[in-house]
Amino acid sequence: MGYSMNYERSGEWLKLSAETLASFAGSAVRVIEAGSHPHHVRQWLLALGLFPEKWLNRLFSVGGIRMEGSSILLRTFIAADASSDAIFRTLSQGDAVAGASLKAGLLYYDDWCLVMDKPAGMPVHPSAPGQRGTLDEEAARAGLLRGDGLPAKHIHRLDDDTAGPVLYARNELAQLRLDEAMREKAIGRQYVALVQGTLKRSRGTINEPIGKDRHSNGRRRVSPQGDHAITHYETIAVYKRASLVRVWLETGRTHQIRVHMSHLGHPLVGDTLYGGSDSKLRHQALRGEQLTFRHPWTNEETILSAFEPDWFTEVRERYASL
Repeated sequence: MGYSMNYERSGEWLKLSAETLASFAGSAVRVIEAGSHPHHVRQWLLALGLFPEKWLNRLFSVGGIRMEGSSILLRTFIAADASSDAIFRTLSQGDAVAGASLKAGLLYYDDWCLVMDKPAGMPVHPSAPGQRGTLDEEAARAGLLRGDGLPAKHIHRLDDDTAGPVLYARNELAQLRLDEAMREKAIGRQYVALVQGTLKRSRGTINEPIGKDRHSNGRRRVSPQGDHAITHYETIAVYKRASLVRVWLETGRTHQIRVHMSHLGHPLVGDTLYGGSDSKLRHQALRGEQLTFRHPWTNEETILSAFEPDWFTEVRERYASL
């Protein structure tokens, strides 16, 4: 079902025409009477089935539903609270934003979501209180630099040393819809990796469960007791000592691509944790290439491609020339 109806943003409020809402729900739906009480507006919205019940009930509990004339107002675009959000608290302290520039690429930005192009070496989120230099921090800064303090909640993650696009929700409604899309495997994540050797099959699917390696902290391995994990791959190019492969994830386990390719006997170039090596590269040769998702408001398919990082170009061309 599409959600692509016209809306107006008025500060924190999402403003929608009651007539438009009724038309999206179906021609037989009665349009609510202008100026109705918030309780009746909530009941009417619940009956339409256009928005999550959990979200509407929470909005109503905090006075976030009201009606002005024939327009429905929903308190949707709520700025992050610096008193409870450590990242926004740090960034609101002045020079953390003023005159700053983003250290990660910005591939997409609107009221509902944004997509950051994470560089290798930057963690998505803090691993300890007070940690700086994360992608979450850059996503928050992207809004503040535009005078917009909406929160930024990552929908998925990448390993610290993996480059590529990461999707963020900028309000609760967007987060609910995007989280559901992740659960339903409706968000496409496409990667490119340089692996050692030549694969026996040019394309295939790896369906092997992944669990923690009890002998090595931080490492994962294929294990019958692990979590369900599926990786699809195809070979793009074959070099003398390595192969360039395109990879799609059906699940999102920690180190999934690295573990699965190593399990095939073809660890990623530079990935010393899983048996790979390279004389110059100090981390795995893996980058996110493309992200595909349905926009949380318009429901339109959104396809975003990340630029190939210079370090990946260097290692790819180096192996191609051997």
